[in-house]
Amino acid sequence: MALVTSTEMFKKAYHGGYAIGAFNVNNMEIVQGITEAADELKSPVILQVSKGARAYANHTFLVKLVEAAVKEHPDIPIVLHLDHGDSFELCKDCIDGGFTSVMIDCSSKPFEENIAITKQVVEYAHAHGVVVEAELGTLAGIEDEVVVESGKESYTRPEEVEEFVSRTGCDSLAIAIGTSHGAYKFTPEQCTRNADGILVPPPLRFDVLEEVEKRLPEFPIVLHGSSSVPQEFVKMVNTYGGAMPDAVGIPEEQLRKAAQMAVCKINIDSDIRLAMTGNIRKYFAEHPDHFDPRQYLKPARQAVKDMVAHKIVDVLGSNGKA
Repeated sequence: MALVTSTEMFKKAYHGGYAIGAFNVNNMEIVQGITEAADELKSPVILQVSKGARAYANHTFLVKLVEAAVKEHPDIPIVLHLDHGDSFELCKDCIDGGFTSVMIDCSSKPFEENIAITKQVVEYAHAHGVVVEAELGTLAGIEDEVVVESGKESYTRPEEVEEFVSRTGCDSLAIAIGTSHGAYKFTPEQCTRNADGILVPPPLRFDVLEEVEKRLPEFPIVLHGSSSVPQEFVKMVNTYGGAMPDAVGIPEEQLRKAAQMAVCKINIDSDIRLAMTGNIRKYFAEHPDHFDPRQYLKPARQAVKDMVAHKIVDVLGSNGKA
């Protein structure tokens, strides 16, 4: 199976009450771990490349890694997607370079400017058989070059979504309902503590999602900043020399609820990085004399695979849907 667009997988996800996992990739081990888990669980999957990942690993290397994954796992649909494209030129470069989906993120710009740039990307992408994700509303936090200070984020305004989608022709829409980029999504002051003393963030704005769903029936919605930041990996990182106090993510049960609504794509990034980093730190602590990258990257790759498998089954519900 060749690389595909997200069109058919989103239609099935919308009506099936599940979401597709979108996982950021920047090296071989991450690509392998994600696609091995997806293949074993018969789940469609979206492999995302950010502007920062392209700068780090090179466009050609990343495309070839994904093409290798497609060849190794021909029975599952795989999308190659640009995450948070910030200009027409970047989106065009990725479209011309083999991507099957791109995101143009002009959510920080005025409404009319967001529409104008998004429409330009959509026209070029559709002429080349590529689909486009756009964004309304802004998420707090940091992801590569996307930086929004806490307090400067804004929820999506449901009254704007129909006009935006109609005028741009975008194929899916990322909205802001309280998720946040990075592992440090919320400050302790924004959270409450449960009976076990664990920080719990404010709930997602499902009222906003419900209103968007009413205004855009059968239209695929996307959630960014949806890592759950599992505390066992925060503890692992800190146990083996790290310093990640008060890293808090989105509760998985809230993401599962969103996946049963209009949300067809959920971006998960920090959890993979956290699992990899924790396991690498642990490996070096237990094997201080080892130096071969294959030795410490093998458990890191397995940690990615295990994390993705958990998300597919327990959060996304996309297992068996390939």
